Amino acid sequence: MKRTVLVSGGNRGIGLAIVTALAEQGNAVWLGSRELAEGERVAASFEESGLDVTAVQLDLADASSIESAVNRVQGAGYPISALVNNAGVYHDRPLLELTDAETAESLSVHLTGPIRLIRALVPDMTSRGYGRIVNVSSSWGSFAEGLGGPGAYGVTKAALNALTVRLANELPSTIKVNSMCPGWVRTRMGGGGATRSPEEGAKTAVWLATLPDDGPTGGFFRDEEPIEW
Repeated sequence: MKRTVLVSGGNRGIGLAIVTALAEQGNAVWLGSRELAEGERVAASFEESGLDVTAVQLDLADASSIESAVNRVQGAGYPISALVNNAGVYHDRPLLELTDAETAESLSVHLTGPIRLIRALVPDMTSRGYGRIVNVSSSWGSFAEGLGGPGAYGVTKAALNALTVRLANELPSTIKVNSMCPGWVRTRMGGGGATRSPEEGAKTAVWLATLPDDGPTGGFFRDEEPIEW
């Protein structure tokens, strides 16, 4: 069944691989990009293949951008069936060396922004009896693996994981909410020495965005298998 999916940070890396895989499955995909021109350039590359990909300006650190993006998508008559919170920010310095602005950006992109998007989209998901929410997290956000990574990255990804657990308890069972870890992926953030391609990193997110009715909720996954919080 063709559904409509919104992917934040969809213009490159893991996000673009998620967009591509979901579009190739026949879904209509809204590609969220902080820079609209870049998003439109990437979306245009799908036209020759006949894939249904549309760019929308979306900056998770900007509440007005989130509101405008949701209005744009819903105003076009597309009920969002699945949301992939993929956008990320990475400040490569110790936590206490970050500026207030950098800390606030990490919190906005990894926690506050996803909350705002989910809050805007959940009422329609609830009324239609179907929704899939995927939070692209990291093993660095796992207490079991020691909250790794630099700066605020692991801390705010842990907060995103906590959001997953909380929402899975609050939302109806027809809405599946899960976190996933893509692994070490060859992206601008992961670097060229990483062990996985963006396509490999995207697979679990795509699986979670298209779960059947009896699929899991409130879990943390890598390679479609549960991992520890």
